[in-house]
Amino acid sequence: MPRGAGPEVGGADALLIGLATFAVVCASPGPAGLAVVSTAMARGFAASLPLTLGLALALGVWGVVAAAGLGAVLLAAPSALLAFKLFAGLFLLWLAWGAGRSALRPDTSPAPPLRAGFRAGLLLNLSNPKAVLAWSATIAVGTAPDAPWTGWLLVPLAMALTVAIYVAYALAFSRAPLRRAYGRARRGIDGVAAVLFGLAGLAMLRDAAVSLARRGAAA
Repeated sequence: MPRGAGPEVGGADALLIGLATFAVVCASPGPAGLAVVSTAMARGFAASLPLTLGLALALGVWGVVAAAGLGAVLLAAPSALLAFKLFAGLFLLWLAWGAGRSALRPDTSPAPPLRAGFRAGLLLNLSNPKAVLAWSATIAVGTAPDAPWTGWLLVPLAMALTVAIYVAYALAFSRAPLRRAYGRARRGIDGVAAVLFGLAGLAMLRDAAVSLARRGAAA
């Protein structure tokens, strides 16, 4: 190794760094985690599993896009990114509307079909442009120069890690004491969830409006 050069990161080390980066992003608070936690408390552990699988599959799709090098291309396409932000903002507002309606009801509504939870998780992460940024960072740090295969291996491992993290959340928040506490404070908790989803949706729409204004000014 030439003098002054730092140690090279091998494939296994890069893979671990990439997974650690992804785990931090996945476990940090956000709309996906909020959806899993609220579903686990309201409907139980079993109801949160289809949602978790939908979230993981959507992240896997973005992982393939990033590993193929298309993530940077997508982020560099202003029209595509603007469309994603608009869709994401509207979808988050739709989630806020649903949580708000639940908060206004005096009793709980019937449980939706399991496929509805899977579809909601899939749409939630597919419509999240920040997932592309997270994956771009993960691929960048998790791919060794002499082992490009690590970028592709990251995708299924990160999907499994997503499931593990959200299953842990669901197990923790679907415990009987927490579900009883949720039952007593359901309307307030759903109201808070509605506010958080709404703020996230409005922030996404604001970003889209700023991007659109900048494009208009540059035209």
